[in-house]
Amino acid sequence: MNKLSLNTFTLLQTVTSVGLSALARMVTGVRPIWNGSLPSDRQRIYFANHTSHGDFILLSACLSERERAITHAVAAGEYWGKSRLRRFIAQDMLSSVLINRQWTKPEENPIEIMLSVLDQGHSLILFPEGTRNMTEEPLLAFRSGLYNLSMARPQVELIPCWIENMSRVLPKGQFLPVPLLCRVVFGAPVAVGPGEERRAFLERAHATLLALNPRPERDD
Repeated sequence: MNKLSLNTFTLLQTVTSVGLSALARMVTGVRPIWNGSLPSDRQRIYFANHTSHGDFILLSACLSERERAITHAVAAGEYWGKSRLRRFIAQDMLSSVLINRQWTKPEENPIEIMLSVLDQGHSLILFPEGTRNMTEEPLLAFRSGLYNLSMARPQVELIPCWIENMSRVLPKGQFLPVPLLCRVVFGAPVAVGPGEERRAFLERAHATLLALNPRPERDD
């Protein structure tokens, strides 16, 4: 890619990021609630509940422009890589990191792909349930990725984020958002404790995220 093409490409990503963030604020009136953490330029992994394709857009809209520029959502390659158009939207326009859950080649290892992004000094938005939650449960069990990343890069801060109402704004199968008020609650950082085993950490991180739900009596 030559310099002119690279500049055009970067401009496209910037315009898309700013435009989607503005749209998210206009449609949802989203406001961040910093409950135990504060906005920061520190490298982070934001881990959140997942009920809609619009979740990462809503979370990103709560970050500063500088943070958004270096923060990438981790998305399922099986879905977003299915066609050239989807891949273009996810990777080229939204700067998402695509991973395949059914990987077979060493270069497709999801952890290694995410670590390579972190090693560039960038941050991630991760959905540790591994898929969109279409059940009646408020939060599915966590997969191992969050633990593996934290063990490999303990200096990266883990911030739990509860995304409220997005499943109603952009229900499954719909492309036009429904105007509803949303919030994103950012909790206190969590970290793997000395000698803490994988299952214990994942259960603790799961409980920490679930506790941020501002309306536990309702499904989000």
